[in-house]
Amino acid sequence: MHIGLINSAGSYLTSECYADGVTVVGNTLGKKQTWELKARVKQGKQTVVEVVGHQGRHLLVDDNGAVRCGQPTLAQHSQFLLEVHPSGAWTLQQVGSRKYLESDGEDVFCVSRDLSSCHMWMPQLAMHIHIVLYNPSSLCYVRADLELDRVWVDTPVPYLEECGFLLRFKNGMYHLETSNHKFVSRSEKLAKKPSEDTAFSLKLKPGCMASLKDKDGRVLYPQGARGLLCLGEHPEDDEEWFILKRCPQFVSLKTKAKRYVSIIYNTEVYAGCHKVTPMSVFQYEFDKDAKTVRLKGVHSSYLAQVSHGPFIVADGRRMEPETRFHVVWRRGKIFLRAFNGRYLAILPVGLVVASVVNPGPCEAFGVRLSNRSFLVLRGQYGYVGCSESQEVLQCNQVEPDRVELLPCKQGIYHFQARGGTFWSLTSQRTFKPWGKFALNFCLEIRGNNLLVVLAPNGYFMRGDRSGPLMADSEEVTEECLWEF
Repeated sequence: MHIGLINSAGSYLTSECYADGVTVVGNTLGKKQTWELKARVKQGKQTVVEVVGHQGRHLLVDDNGAVRCGQPTLAQHSQFLLEVHPSGAWTLQQVGSRKYLESDGEDVFCVSRDLSSCHMWMPQLAMHIHIVLYNPSSLCYVRADLELDRVWVDTPVPYLEECGFLLRFKNGMYHLETSNHKFVSRSEKLAKKPSEDTAFSLKLKPGCMASLKDKDGRVLYPQGARGLLCLGEHPEDDEEWFILKRCPQFVSLKTKAKRYVSIIYNTEVYAGCHKVTPMSVFQYEFDKDAKTVRLKGVHSSYLAQVSHGPFIVADGRRMEPETRFHVVWRRGKIFLRAFNGRYLAILPVGLVVASVVNPGPCEAFGVRLSNRSFLVLRGQYGYVGCSESQEVLQCNQVEPDRVELLPCKQGIYHFQARGGTFWSLTSQRTFKPWGKFALNFCLEIRGNNLLVVLAPNGYFMRGDRSGPLMADSEEVTEECLWEF
């Protein structure tokens, strides 16, 4: 769980890049203000945690109360008792001395055992803002009903685009934005614009557990037989707690014959549907260590090659090697190599088999993001968006812009900015968001919620350290990888 910690003056706890300094000079949540919270053990209402900075160094307290970053020689120097207070603020109390972490001006220290407002730290989530909310009490995900303008907690698998929300942070409060640009509000109906009625405070616990509270102290939780998400004062059995997760990537696979790969009769895999259905949607799970992909259907079983032949079925389990596929990307399309070393192909009757040694155009699958009509891109230096002081798109923004995806050919999209204009490419290989004509962008998934963008000029899009978004990379580097 990655967070920022804000003191009572509105400044962020900051791990300096030089020496081992810790200060509170930051006024925005950047890399130096991002901390990883590692929960170790629970003690009643409190949890023992370690706080780790962006360079992998722990937040440490010396015997004299000085605070710095480094590698702990004794566990008690780096362990804190975390307590979540009714306001949502946290206190961090060193395990050994029982003294509280506090700040005064730019300085951070740990010298007092008497609790005061100086010891309060408000956490801010540092995860990518495109999320899904899972309610452990009901075992379901939150879903926006775009026709009724309501929100339900009723979806076991978040394969629908309506299950994704943008968690906007503004002036210390959070706003939940739906996939169609509306906002969860106090009135039980979706609002068209963010306002005081869409502002909630977020109470966080380790494990990305969160509850949302309005200005009157009421909390959001599912109510009634259908699980309407609305405000109340008396949740039972932790109904108000949600686990915040990254919005998963679901895709559809389309053959050259314009048929979608689908699961029929529970386990058989065919390419026969002309339209996308729930059974032709797969969660694209990337294994970073093995450099392979697993495809999981909405019924939670994985596509797998059968052990006694080339056929692909949908009854695999996650740890089985037969569920792993090697992927070759080619301009928005993929070739999938199965466990037997052969590539997936389609028989004349529509069956999917792993039978081809040297794949050609007939073995290519068009990939389309099935639960995303827009992207929010975050790179090494921040989010992609417009800047008031710059004409070209920047890659170091705190507040991101949505990029609307207009599907063209399989794997090819047009990028639309707010206002209906399109992304355009300048002669300097930078981007402007007010073009009149749509250009072709190619998306390739390179990890879990990670992609690269091939720009219209044939170069990969990257974020430059100085700020501009560029289309000038011949190879995929770290600056070309975008969280989405």
